[in-house]
Amino acid sequence: MTTDLNSYAELLPNICAIARDAGKKIMEIYESQDFSIEQKDDKTPVTAADYAAHHLITNRLERLTPDYPILSEESESISYDERSHWQTYWLIDPLDGTREFIKQNGEFTVNIALIHKHNAELGVVYAPALKLCYYAALGSGSWRQKDKEQPQPIRTRTAPGRPTIAGSRSHANPHLQEMLDRIGPHELISMGSALKTCLVAEGSADLYPRLGLTSEWDTAAAQCVLEQAGGHLIDIEGRRLSYNEKVSLLNPYFLAYGDATPDWITYCR
Repeated sequence: MTTDLNSYAELLPNICAIARDAGKKIMEIYESQDFSIEQKDDKTPVTAADYAAHHLITNRLERLTPDYPILSEESESISYDERSHWQTYWLIDPLDGTREFIKQNGEFTVNIALIHKHNAELGVVYAPALKLCYYAALGSGSWRQKDKEQPQPIRTRTAPGRPTIAGSRSHANPHLQEMLDRIGPHELISMGSALKTCLVAEGSADLYPRLGLTSEWDTAAAQCVLEQAGGHLIDIEGRRLSYNEKVSLLNPYFLAYGDATPDWITYCR
């Protein structure tokens, strides 16, 4: 399969369906409230729901696009020597917001992105507990669908004088508070997972600053949704986030925003 605008349009319904089916697996475990919690080497939690979603997504993607490699948070380690040769690949977080899953607050997502030449060119973010799906691709715009309602196109908004800022529910830190103090009067929405970037994409928030570590699978799908809605996701030096260009899969600190008129970077310093 070649990567062009027609192929993206053809892929999107399939990827949304895969994300929703992974969400069903997650919800079966979530609603049972009977799951063990393990700790990975990096001290982050992982559950049976992470693994169940991982296996479903990777199996389905392998059948759908056998020529595209897959990098998942729950994959075996894949060396940079191997993945540096990838031009097009799937980047997935089977359960983004495992801490929110464990807390039973519903703010977790399935993230599936197609990366082509280091850029996120197709992205699906599905929140199974909320039955809410955001999806986007080059040439197809950015969309929001609640349960079985008709999909609605989404766009970022012009920032008001008192901005609304999305912040991490489980990863707040002093750097963020210092930035908020510099911004001045604002409304803060605390939320988990990639939903924060999607709030900016749909115009419910103006800025999501992440002044802490994330991994590439945390951001790629939502970055596509945001960019196709007219927004931006950049590091605090002003560079657009890109993928699979270094040994580490950790992202730099970043800002996700809609309106570029405010100089958001200056509030980081």
